[in-house]
Amino acid sequence: MAFTNVEVLTTRQWNTGLFSFTVARPPSFRFVSGQFVMLGLMINGKPLLRAYSIVSPVWDETLEFLSIIVPDGPLTSHLYKIKPGDEILLGAKPTGTLTLDALLPGKRLHLIGTGTGLAPWMSIIRDPEVYERFEQITVQHTVREIQDLAYRRELEGRMEHDPLVGEEAVTRLIYDSAVTKCPTWTGENRRITTRIECGDYPLNPETDRVMLCGSMAMIKETGALLESMGFIEGAHSHPGTYVLERAFVG
Repeated sequence: MAFTNVEVLTTRQWNTGLFSFTVARPPSFRFVSGQFVMLGLMINGKPLLRAYSIVSPVWDETLEFLSIIVPDGPLTSHLYKIKPGDEILLGAKPTGTLTLDALLPGKRLHLIGTGTGLAPWMSIIRDPEVYERFEQITVQHTVREIQDLAYRRELEGRMEHDPLVGEEAVTRLIYDSAVTKCPTWTGENRRITTRIECGDYPLNPETDRVMLCGSMAMIKETGALLESMGFIEGAHSHPGTYVLERAFVG
């Protein structure tokens, strides 16, 4: 696998189990909003890499990533200790199915994610093309604890300070968060599948388009639910009404 060494520029720890970081973007590195890339470290003299969705918008001069922390994880137990000035491994070729060209035209785009499945949505909602294609965009982020709501401040502000999409996002972007395991949370506390099943999160295959990213269980369950409603899975070769990241599902 082809990869290059890139410098760590910044790190941000959201809580004991979640952190994000930015690295220098090689001049030749190009990607499409929603894609992922292999990322990692040299461990015991061998490269250890995992797939990470890119948080950054396509125009940014840096690359940002969001990661969980698994204390005994083969990679993240080392990765979360990185600091500015360190180097990590970056794969040469981004890929993935969570891109706009895998979806048919529609009115509303629903970006449904759990945990770090929020990462590709942060890139997509800062892409001017998404506002050209859809009248309304919703970021639906479900987590267990309040502190797991990464980028919450930016999302609640509807990306108003973004230099390219801020004006559009303020009026057309909806942030819909749900916290399932925190008794002090006063907002939505149900899983997205429960909300869809009972009609509290209405979806229509004629007008709505859906992207899924997050836990394998959520992706499979929500995908099956969407299929039962008449949604059709899309891909680059045959666009549909919903799409998921097959590389993360297996």
